[in-house]
Amino acid sequence: MKVGFIGLGTMGAFMAANIQKAGHDLVIHDVRREAGANRLSAGAVWAETPRAVAEQCEVVFTSLPGPKEVEPVVFGPEGILAGIQPGAVLFDLTTNSQALVRRIAEALAEKGAHAFDAPVSGGPKGAESGKLAIWVGGDRAIYDKYKPLLDSFGDQAAYIGPIGTATVAKLVHNMAGYAIQSVLAEVFSMGVKAGMDPLELWRVVRQGALGRRRTFDRLADQFLIDHYDPPSFTLKLAHKDISLAVNMGRELGVPMRLCNLTLEDVNEALNRGWENLDSRSPMKMQLDRAGVAIACDPAAVNAVLEADKGG
Repeated sequence: MKVGFIGLGTMGAFMAANIQKAGHDLVIHDVRREAGANRLSAGAVWAETPRAVAEQCEVVFTSLPGPKEVEPVVFGPEGILAGIQPGAVLFDLTTNSQALVRRIAEALAEKGAHAFDAPVSGGPKGAESGKLAIWVGGDRAIYDKYKPLLDSFGDQAAYIGPIGTATVAKLVHNMAGYAIQSVLAEVFSMGVKAGMDPLELWRVVRQGALGRRRTFDRLADQFLIDHYDPPSFTLKLAHKDISLAVNMGRELGVPMRLCNLTLEDVNEALNRGWENLDSRSPMKMQLDRAGVAIACDPAAVNAVLEADKGG
């Protein structure tokens, strides 16, 4: 298969290398020709423009910093859209905007081609080793056809849904990580200022309930199934713990903005009379604010967890 790859940065270079190692003919392009030196020495063909890539290839991958780089690569006068062939496929591996990936899909569809948003997760090490999650949104039948190609550079390629849905999954994942890291910085700064050695603190908390369980698995118990009674741990007891931590931070002079916001949310939930519901019940207030409802079938949630164990 002749495969085009545009964007040979830290992530793209490794992914392109793995595609090439799988035996596919590679046509490459980057704003810096030197970024493709390793691929060229391994037999790849250089294309002067994204249009030239699209003119030659059945499948094109883009791996770019963000929407402002993707837009001209697709829509510019020498962009992918100008050279895409009927029946060809574009997988955008960029963490992109939902509006742009949908616009790209519409434009390519007018030319009889197919577009997918396919953001990846795993970082440079995952890109190099092939231990990557690839979340894909678009036409399911076309995805199934090219799944083996995706498997050449990622071990967890997964179809998410229609175009744009994979972008949602990636942004939810990344934003959660950045928000969690901010909270961890707050509480660790408090712990260290309270006298703990940071290495010892880290070693200990890794063995607690939070440390032992995968982050997103924690949503299965109450939040996804909308079931907060009977509680696993009551909100009134959680309020005590949060108050103690925030008070310690105040006594030590440690700024804890996010932790204080958490306390405000718990106070609001207590004022609603939820003290004997589960400690995760304040999450319901965010759903109210957003105007959405979540109530998944418990059996379906459990099936996801069990399938993961089997894998």
